[in-house]
Amino acid sequence: MCTDSVQVSANNGIVTLSGTVPHFADKWAAERATQRVQGVKGIAEEIDVNRRARHNHKDADIAAAVANVLKWHVWVPDTIQATVENGQVTLNGSVEWEFERNSARDAVAYLAGVTKVVNNVTIRPGVQPTAVKEAIEKALRRDAEIDAGNIKVSAHGGKVTLTGNTHSWNERKGAGWAAWSAPGVTEVQNNLSVSI
Repeated sequence: MCTDSVQVSANNGIVTLSGTVPHFADKWAAERATQRVQGVKGIAEEIDVNRRARHNHKDADIAAAVANVLKWHVWVPDTIQATVENGQVTLNGSVEWEFERNSARDAVAYLAGVTKVVNNVTIRPGVQPTAVKEAIEKALRRDAEIDAGNIKVSAHGGKVTLTGNTHSWNERKGAGWAAWSAPGVTEVQNNLSVSI
């Protein structure tokens, strides 16, 4: 990650990231690194991607690279299509699992010339949701890094909402992953707040 052009300021647990980076992957990495810092409650991400001349590929070239990487990725089904405009990649289609949706985003995020990724891929599970709430609560209790006692789970069909408090961004993210791992989940609203 190129960090020379990223400025960081913090106030009461709210971190502002600003500046300019040459790749979308650098922007994304700065945000993820900030989430791992103890005490961060929120992030204002104001980083711009300014493609350098050597990475200023034509949209047609980026689209060809996107199509190729999606085709070759083992976790990305062939139900995803992509469009490219001014370096912005928009993914559309449907998959059965959240990890497939994330794999498509991750695959294109690191391509040269990409300035932004919009992931419009929807989740259409191959199974009906049954006992989603109980399955998620059990998964939260099994995870040693998650304080399940502070997390409330509500589920309506395949739509899950998490509320309560976590001790870190990683714990918050882990609770979200646990929710997505239940069969039949189509949406997770992670309303968990980070408290220190």
